[in-house]
This record gives sequence, C-alpha cells and structure tokens, in this order.
Amino acid sequence: MSQDKNQEIPSSSQENTHEINELNQAAKESDASGAADAAKAPLTPEETILALEAQIKEFQDQFLRAKAEVENARRRSMEDVAKAHKFAIEGFAENLLPVLDSLNAALTDSGADSAKMKEGIELTLKQLVSALEKGRVLEINPVGEKFDPHRHQAIAMVPHEQEANTVVTVLQKGYLIADRVLRPALVTVSQPK
Repeated sequence: MSQDKNQEIPSSSQENTHEINELNQAAKESDASGAADAAKAPLTPEETILALEAQIKEFQDQFLRAKAEVENARRRSMEDVAKAHKFAIEGFAENLLPVLDSLNAALTDSGADSAKMKEGIELTLKQLVSALEKGRVLEINPVGEKFDPHRHQAIAMVPHEQEANTVVTVLQKGYLIADRVLRPALVTVSQPK
C-alpha cells in the first residue's frame, strides 16, 4: 500500500507540474535567444521565476515609456491649444495694420484741403472694410428685407407703403462673423396696415 502511495501522484501535483512546463515554454518563447534555449534542458522553477521577473521588468519599462509618451503628447496638445487661443487674432491684426498706418498718416498731415482729407478717409474706410472681410466679418445692411429677429433689432415700427414687417431704414449696420451675429442691425420696421 505504501508503494501505491509513492507511485500515485496527486492530481494537484500533476497540475503544478503542467503549469511549470507551460511557464517554461512561455519563457522559452519570450526569450530573445529562443533557438539556443530550445536546445537547453527545461528550466527549474527558480529559473522560471527569474525569467518571468525579467519579463515583468521589461513590460513595466515599456509601460512607463508609453505612459510618458502619452503624457508628453497631452502636454504638447495643451500647449498648442493655448497658443492657438493666444495668437488666433494675429492674422486679423495684420490686416488692420495698414488701416492704422493710414489713420496715423492722416493725423500727421497738416494740409487744410478738405477734399483730400475726405478722399483719404474714404480710402481708409475701404481698407478697413477689406480687413474686416478678410477676417470674415461681414456687414448686415438689410434695407428692404424681411425683418429677422436673429439678425435685426427693431427700434420702432413706422407706417410705410412696403409690406408689413419689412426693414425700412437701418440706423446702425450689424455685423456677422462666419454666419454668427456679432452685432444685430438696428432698424425701423414697416407697420402692418
């Protein structure tokens, strides 16, 4: 009976032996010198533990490197967004500089010729309108159009021959930025008869 006990291996021992063999196989496959290790004898449990600990260290190193790379990418993207907010108006400001130069030149001019002054102001206004258009700021001048409460602000209703709720006069022009109202046009609207 004692011989039967010695010959009989408990099933849990068989499972442990099977797991050790699987770990040995995994260690062999993950080792860089796989062909050389295949010729060696199976690893002892201690050697298997050391191999797996080395593999864990390698994975930890790879994880830390990937984590650092992701953190650097996040930091760079936050810096890019901050720069975009900070310098978003740069192109628009460049378009306004010629207008500023023209106004400064007009102030330094000591000539008393009002016709030249008016011509200079008209040219400066054209420069300003051009700069605003380049910045996608468009004028709302709705004379004769139907009243739109999203783009117009009615100041008064006046009796007029036009169809009811039509813009009669524009007291102050409105402006859009890329189809978004920057300032509504101040208008008077025709009264229903």
